[in-house]
Amino acid sequence: MAFRVSFLFSFPFHVRETAADSPTPQRKEGRGPISEFFKGEELVYEIGFWLFKRAALGKLNFYAMEKKGHYMAVLQAETLGVLGWVTRYRKDTYRSTMVEIDEGRRLRSLSFEEDVKIGNKLRKRIHQFDYQERRWIQSRLRKDGSMAKTVENIPPGLVYDDFLTASFNFRYGVYGEIERGKKYTIATFPRKGSSSYEVNVAGKEEEEKRKRSEKSRDGKDFYVRLYLAPEITHSKEGLIEGWLSKDLYPIAGMIKDVVFFGDVKGTLIKKS
Repeated sequence: MAFRVSFLFSFPFHVRETAADSPTPQRKEGRGPISEFFKGEELVYEIGFWLFKRAALGKLNFYAMEKKGHYMAVLQAETLGVLGWVTRYRKDTYRSTMVEIDEGRRLRSLSFEEDVKIGNKLRKRIHQFDYQERRWIQSRLRKDGSMAKTVENIPPGLVYDDFLTASFNFRYGVYGEIERGKKYTIATFPRKGSSSYEVNVAGKEEEEKRKRSEKSRDGKDFYVRLYLAPEITHSKEGLIEGWLSKDLYPIAGMIKDVVFFGDVKGTLIKKS
């Protein structure tokens, strides 16, 4: 379950690819480098379904690394309580190592790690992006403890941003300003047969209608729907929907019709 709900913490972003020669974004007046905008940020989310209002906890952090211009984002999702006992306290961890480029106007992913720990068992995958050699290096932990490695070419003119890097770039305005009523079709590197996903930002009329049905409207500025392959979210339609703040971090979200769990909901409980 932790893997499925981890999408709530950074939606509407999954691993995506962007044009390497896309125009350098203009820094907004009064806004410093992208790293300074996010350094030290922590977002904490509570996840629930059915009668379990606190079935899992998710945390997203952005850190500066020792090497100048290098940063790390870490997302962890962990099941709690009775569900934690049933799932052997599964913990999913995603780490993105990034470098600041374009004079502080964007982040580029250097590596992306995925760890899934269930009891004493660990599943691990590492994605490394070598832009000098144009190589995408994928490593997977085998049962015997060795690493299986495959290498694919990164197509000319493309940059792979993992979903954590993409979320920070998006919030900073690297991909352009978010607009109500607009649909975005975003390419990804191939994963589970999917090479793109769709993001719909609700228009003002639907947004206001949605707000009227909310118990709490605080901080809810943009209503967004994200469509992923159902195989990725383990749900009927692959639909994730919810609210972003004016600074474009997720306030509340829901994965619809998850197998065995129904609608899985996530809510921001702390930002620091």
